[in-house]
Amino acid sequence: MLTHIARHIKNVLMTYSAEDHIIFNNTILSTQKENFCSISNNNEEKTIAFIDGGQAEILSAGNFCVSFVRVYGIVFRGNTKVDSVKNEFYLFTKAKYELSEIFYESTLFPVTEKCIDEKDLAISSNDQTIKTGTERAPITKVTQMARRFAELAIAREINADYIVLDGTLETTFKNEEKYISKLPGNVCAIAKTSSLCTTLGNSPVILLNKLGPEGCWSYQLHEKTSFVKLHKDAKHVFRFEGDMRILSYLLKNCTDALFLGYPYGLLLADTMARVSNAETKSFRIKFLLNKENKDIAEYIHSSNAHDILDNLG
Repeated sequence: MLTHIARHIKNVLMTYSAEDHIIFNNTILSTQKENFCSISNNNEEKTIAFIDGGQAEILSAGNFCVSFVRVYGIVFRGNTKVDSVKNEFYLFTKAKYELSEIFYESTLFPVTEKCIDEKDLAISSNDQTIKTGTERAPITKVTQMARRFAELAIAREINADYIVLDGTLETTFKNEEKYISKLPGNVCAIAKTSSLCTTLGNSPVILLNKLGPEGCWSYQLHEKTSFVKLHKDAKHVFRFEGDMRILSYLLKNCTDALFLGYPYGLLLADTMARVSNAETKSFRIKFLLNKENKDIAEYIHSSNAHDILDNLG
């Protein structure tokens, strides 16, 4: 049966034709050879900052959430680390019933310097930018907003010739435009995944990798959006937004054997920003073992039935 399914997938998806078209912002764009442009290594060294964030849910009940967010930025000159910056904070978010609606309000507790305004995190649980389907958004969704805003805030402050964010420069959340609009022109973004599709139901990433030339290249899809292959032996093509001039300086940072074609700086930023399970458990234990927090613990016990069932498996 699995062999039959695999054969069906190959027949349906694995058709790579220049007649295929990419769907972007509800517009159908034809694939054109002239949109491919080779990228050559520039030996001039520029400073490039790479930024990523991590988060952890420490305590969560239906009506509140305590989270921890870490954003890390690291600056390279060539392949040499020359600087780094870290911003960490705890976030308390509570539900508030008002005007026949449930709103989420947050309070920031900075470990380092405060980088975002918690007022920007105030949002309705039914706001379309955080909802999934018809259900109101879980309160933990606000943590994702806070992390994203913090990444953008750090990008505005860090000092480098170019700045690279993990993800895109498109707005997703309410109030996100406030942070994106303040970014300097040297901020770029590289997304590991893309939800775009072609008219034949294929992935633009796979299609362009099949149709593209040898070596490193960029394919300009839109005024501000391209796809890039940053190592000649890379298996992956990434979505890119920002100043194309960075690409020739970025190549020398994309040679790590663990992920050819992906900037090592972003891999390191991801590692440094990630909040481990051990850290999360430590935060939770310290909080719950405090006798003064006994009443708070009762909220947690009232909402962790799923965790109990999962541990029985």
